Amino acid sequence: MSKLSRQNELVVGTRGSQLARAQTHWVIERIRAAHAGLEVRAEIITTTGDRLQDRPLPEIGGKGLFTEELERALLEGSIDLAVHSAKDLPTDLADGLDVLAYPAREDPRDAWVSADGTAFDKVPADSVVGTTSLRRQAQLLHLRPDLRFVGLRGNVDTRIRKIYRGDCAGAVLAMAGLKRAGLDEHVTHPFDPQVCLPAPGQGALALEGRKGDEQVVSLLAAVHDEATAIAVRCERTVLSMLDAGCRAPVAVLATVDGDVLRCEALVIDPKGTRRARSKAQRLVSQAESLVAAIVAELRGGGADQIIAECRFDDGRAKS
Repeated sequence: MSKLSRQNELVVGTRGSQLARAQTHWVIERIRAAHAGLEVRAEIITTTGDRLQDRPLPEIGGKGLFTEELERALLEGSIDLAVHSAKDLPTDLADGLDVLAYPAREDPRDAWVSADGTAFDKVPADSVVGTTSLRRQAQLLHLRPDLRFVGLRGNVDTRIRKIYRGDCAGAVLAMAGLKRAGLDEHVTHPFDPQVCLPAPGQGALALEGRKGDEQVVSLLAAVHDEATAIAVRCERTVLSMLDAGCRAPVAVLATVDGDVLRCEALVIDPKGTRRARSKAQRLVSQAESLVAAIVAELRGGGADQIIAECRFDDGRAKS
C-alpha cells in the first residue's frame, strides 16, 4: 500500500489549460466533500502538447502528448493523482501506473459551434471548418466533401474566439469540454453519434495513480462511476486491439444500460472515402466477447488496410 506524497495531503496533477483546471477543480471538490479534513491541492504540470501550440496535433504525432509529464510526476512521487481527459490517455500506461477511478461521464458527443448559428448541414459549400481531430474531419468530410478543414488549436475559449473573429465558418469541439468550461452556450447543435461517432473515452475523466495504491483508491471511491468505467474500458480495449496508432481515425462509443453493454466503432480513412463500421451488444459480463466481435467485424470491413495506409502515409510525410 502506497502512502500519500505528504501526510494527510492529496496532490493532484493537472495540465494548466482552462479546461484541465476546471476538470481538476471538479474532481478535487468532490474528494474534499467526501473526506473532511483531507488536504487536497492541485499541481499544474506543463506537457509536450501544451508547449507545442503552434503545430497541428497529427503533425506532432506520438503517444502521451498530454500525459507523459504527468505520469513521470506520479512515478517520481511528486503527485498522488493525475486527472486526464480519458481520450488523451494512451492505452499503454507507464509501468507501475493504472487508472484508479472514472467519474461519471459527461456528454460524449461532438458539438458544432458557428458564429452566426448556421447548422452544419446548412453551411455553404467551400466553407472553412476548424478542428484539431482527424477523426472528426474524416467523418464530416464523408458527409460534406464540399467543405475545407483547417487545424484549430488552443484552449476552448481561444478556439471559440477564433470562430467569432472569422477564422472559420465554425468548428467542432467536444460537448463535454464546452460544458465543463461553462461555454456550452456557444453550441449551435451537437452531432448525433451516427453522424460523428466520438473518440474512445470522450466525455470521461480518467484518474491515474500508482498501481496498487489502495489509500488513493479508497479516497476515490466517492467519485468513481462503475458504468462509466465499464464503457470506457470497452472503448479503450477496442482501440488497443486495433493498434491504430495516432494517425488512423478511430471512433468508439460504448454505453451501459442495466446489465447490457452496447458498443459501436468506426475506422475511417482521413479523406472520409473508406470506412469500416461495427455495432453490437452483449451482457456486461461478456465485455471481452463484445470487444472481440466488434474488432473482428471492423477487420472484416477493411480496418487493418485503412490503418496500414495511414501509417504508410505518416512515414512518407516524415521522410
